[in-house]
Amino acid sequence: MAELQTLIAEPWADYGLLDSGHGRKLERYGRFRFIRPEPQAMWAPAKADWQADGAFVPGSDEEGGGRWQFSKPVPREGWPLKWEEARFTASCTPFRHLGFFPDMAPVWAWMRGLQPKSALNLFGYTGVGTLALAAAGAEMVHVDASKKSVEAARANAALSGMADKPARWIVDDAAKFVAREVRRGRRYDGIILDPPKYGRGPEGEVWKLEEGLAPLIADCRKLLDGDSRFLFLTVYAVRMSALAIGELVRQAFADLPGRVEMGELAVREEARGLLLPTAIWARWRND
Repeated sequence: MAELQTLIAEPWADYGLLDSGHGRKLERYGRFRFIRPEPQAMWAPAKADWQADGAFVPGSDEEGGGRWQFSKPVPREGWPLKWEEARFTASCTPFRHLGFFPDMAPVWAWMRGLQPKSALNLFGYTGVGTLALAAAGAEMVHVDASKKSVEAARANAALSGMADKPARWIVDDAAKFVAREVRRGRRYDGIILDPPKYGRGPEGEVWKLEEGLAPLIADCRKLLDGDSRFLFLTVYAVRMSALAIGELVRQAFADLPGRVEMGELAVREEARGLLLPTAIWARWRND
């Protein structure tokens, strides 16, 4: 088994982790600053007097309940941000995040470097990863069970000037869609998937990560071949090890060339340069 690796999201013009500590983090999203809970930030912050436009106050619900409190006006409809060619709308969602996951920036850059001709984005959310690959020339298939998320992804494509890029925007249960693609004999150069711990499909299908991940990875393997370039799996908010998902991917791809790697995602704090871990990942790469 290979050693664990850390993929680090560095600050960029429209995003930065300003400070962290005492179970919270202070971030900048364009011209706005927000405070959010962060259990991994067990250390002391660099500064005690955080100034922010808003803060997410968690509730007693372990599944992520809570509410936003604002000290300054923040547009409810959101505001535009940019990463490379991708433009997208950030907003304060009821789920404590802001409509995209900035720790994925090094993943977007890595996938673009492999220059896939076609890619499948499962659990694609608001589509920043889809747009990052589409801008690099990939023909994209974007799948999410949430109609609202897919509509937001299409709106982000228009905002980026990519409405005419070759992309399919699909509201569907990811596992069912992949199974149908296998039956159709489809293949892709790359697959990116960011499954939730728990979710429901558009027809009420129940998704549980511990039960559904292994068969989904097995089906994804059938959509890739020896000429494909990658599969990238990200897992958040689950008591699971990078070693575990790495072995899952390694076994599924044992018959293909390339190699399997695994590790953590992290964001570099601007105040001190320390790394805040955010998720675990595993990937198959054939470059």
